[in-house]
Amino acid sequence: MSSRYGEFPGARPRRLRTTPAMRRMVAETRLSPAELILPMFVREGISAPQEISSMPGVVQHTRDSLRKAAAEAAAAGVGGIMLFGVPEVKDAVGSQGTEPDGILQLGIRDVVSEVGDALVVMSDLCLDEYTDHGHCGVLDAEGRVDNDATLERYAEMAQVQADAGVHVVGPSGMMDGQVGVVRDALDEIGKQDVAILAYTAKYASAFYGPFREAVNSSLKGDRKTYQQDPANLREALRELALDLEEGADMVMVKPALPYLDVLRRVADEVNVPVAAYQISGEYAMVEAAAANGWIDRDRAIMETLTSIRRAGANMILTYWATEAAQQL
Repeated sequence: MSSRYGEFPGARPRRLRTTPAMRRMVAETRLSPAELILPMFVREGISAPQEISSMPGVVQHTRDSLRKAAAEAAAAGVGGIMLFGVPEVKDAVGSQGTEPDGILQLGIRDVVSEVGDALVVMSDLCLDEYTDHGHCGVLDAEGRVDNDATLERYAEMAQVQADAGVHVVGPSGMMDGQVGVVRDALDEIGKQDVAILAYTAKYASAFYGPFREAVNSSLKGDRKTYQQDPANLREALRELALDLEEGADMVMVKPALPYLDVLRRVADEVNVPVAAYQISGEYAMVEAAAANGWIDRDRAIMETLTSIRRAGANMILTYWATEAAQQL
């Protein structure tokens, strides 16, 4: 085809962008509420929800407000929730993480009682919320995280969370062998139906900052000796192979947006569901920019979620899950 300005091909891709209906019909990536998972924090010893200053719109829940938020998520069609516990008392080994009546176990029971099977109830399986040093495991005499001693604690955590009625556990501490140990611990008590969402590629990221406030973290220093180096991709694929060999039912990349390339590679490698966690720092950046009038908040939320889905995630953990589900 020619024009007064010269030759150009007859194909006109813009024809498929002409109207909202046309763009919607030919969209290659679609979001569904069922693909969204809402992370929630339940805190011991508070009488009203506590705002998290670095995450506007997100709160530490009471047990009552947790039940209400879970019911709202279910009504919106959200696929699942991921629960984190915030205890009043911490110690060196994270004892509250394995107490049958610890705050996370109580929260699991509350939510399962409230929504039953309308939502997939997931729980974080890690010690960082419960230790007075803030690390994800037990420390040795030199102050280093002891991998194998930590695995014993994870096994106990898996069993009390399963006894509380959780559907899926999410071992997130990045200890070597954690998936296999958790699988054995669950099977040992007859909880073969409890699934494992493996935090396969969890990077030592700067974007976790607001989460520290959300769980009242006691951490000093960093977690670079057990979380993955942001520079590495092949290492993530090695972790992936190990998690699958140990019995992971689903795998995750965390954070999401800075690691879309890793997410794509993981999704291309596996035949199990793949999750990505849009973490606290990603949420906070969008909210802060929107509050300053620099970006369109609603469009930015949907654009980020679409990009994660496009990169290969079957499920997205996001603090916007209920809001996004309602919009969808």
